[in-house]
Amino acid sequence: MNRMQQSVESVKLAQESDAIAIERTLAGDRDAFRVLVERHSHSVFRLAYRLTGNQHDAEEVVQEAFLRAYQKLGQFEARANFSTWVYRIAANYSIDLTRRKRKEEARRETSLMSGQDNMEQDPIDLLPDSQPSPERLTQSLELRRQMEQALASLSHAERTAFVMRHWEGCGIEEIAAVLNSNSGAAKNAVFRAVQKLRQMLEPLLENRTQTRAVGTES
Repeated sequence: MNRMQQSVESVKLAQESDAIAIERTLAGDRDAFRVLVERHSHSVFRLAYRLTGNQHDAEEVVQEAFLRAYQKLGQFEARANFSTWVYRIAANYSIDLTRRKRKEEARRETSLMSGQDNMEQDPIDLLPDSQPSPERLTQSLELRRQMEQALASLSHAERTAFVMRHWEGCGIEEIAAVLNSNSGAAKNAVFRAVQKLRQMLEPLLENRTQTRAVGTES
């Protein structure tokens, strides 16, 4: 049996095992749902972390995704893949959470700006920032920061498609299921994401290449 056949067999076994756990949960065995959480929470966390950009929000997404999955388990179609279904729930909640936080940040900024004229400058603001300057950051950290910013600028569909395809190794059909679209639309979302990220990150990568070249010459 080659690796591809082994992979297909392992996926089938996981789906069958998920189906048994779901059946037991619906029959009233709450402990059975813990099997699903333990089996899929790590991958859901990875997806949520890539979509939200921080651990705290990712943990909230995982908790909410499995809570909603448990509450709506009766609506789950037996022929579907549970991991894809909970991925979709997590992706949708990540989108809602990100939108809500952006609105809250915008309101806070507006509130602060409106009150600045009536406030004296805090002396602490005059002190030099103890955080390292961008120039002192390593190139790898700078690239990670730029990558996070670039991902944040993508549409929710593009970001989800890119993360699932290139970081989670998901197939197009699974991405399409999470996005609730067809395979053609999923492929286009991945393609657009790659093109946009390449365009945004290319200047930084060129600078890194030039810096390495100068270091080699010296």
